[in-house]
Amino acid sequence: MASGTARIIKAVHGLRENLPDPAYVAALAEDLRAGHSREALLELYGRFAYGYGGFDVLMRRVFWRALALDCGDNLRVEPGVGFKHIETFEIGEGVFIGAQAYLQGRCDGRCRIGDQVWIGPQSYFDARDLVLEDHVGWGPGAKVLGSAHTGLPLDIPVIQTDLEIKPVRVEAWADIGTNACLLPGVTVGQGAIVGAGAVVKRDVPPFAKVAGVPARVIGWRDGENGGNPMDNPAE
Repeated sequence: MASGTARIIKAVHGLRENLPDPAYVAALAEDLRAGHSREALLELYGRFAYGYGGFDVLMRRVFWRALALDCGDNLRVEPGVGFKHIETFEIGEGVFIGAQAYLQGRCDGRCRIGDQVWIGPQSYFDARDLVLEDHVGWGPGAKVLGSAHTGLPLDIPVIQTDLEIKPVRVEAWADIGTNACLLPGVTVGQGAIVGAGAVVKRDVPPFAKVAGVPARVIGWRDGENGGNPMDNPAE
């Protein structure tokens, strides 16, 4: 095969059968939740947070079921995944969370991750008001910011000013590229593709392809440009 020639292969995660967890997984999670405080569960979780063995993988699944607001079957959490306020998380079926990702919730916030979502390694979620719908792909290192300091008044440091939280929504089937960044308040439409390294400041239309800093529409998944794609900013 010539150097640089592309190959087309079948998807893996997106086509994987979502098998139900064995009954003992839910039973063990319920037993842990009934017999331990949240603080104790978090401490115990640390024993399994970084291991690569099958037992560590299993126990991470059990503890997420015990700690989260809701958690579906067949969750896979890779080593080194961090979180804050996991009690506000709703996790769907067949979700994958890559190594060293970090999900920062809020005590009165909301983070919902739909079925069959794939989250790449080293991703960062400002998950204070975040919804990823079903079958979303989230590239390695991609980030979402759901909040920002107001910067006012001017006579105090920015980090002392109030924090404004805005909802971020990624609709079903959308794909977020490696190292992309979604800024507070944006919605990425159904089936849209956000290119690697893009910074999204405005809503992305369904089935659009966006790229750049700031992100702009560069085409559509049906192959139509719809005129000059640069006339359709998604910033």
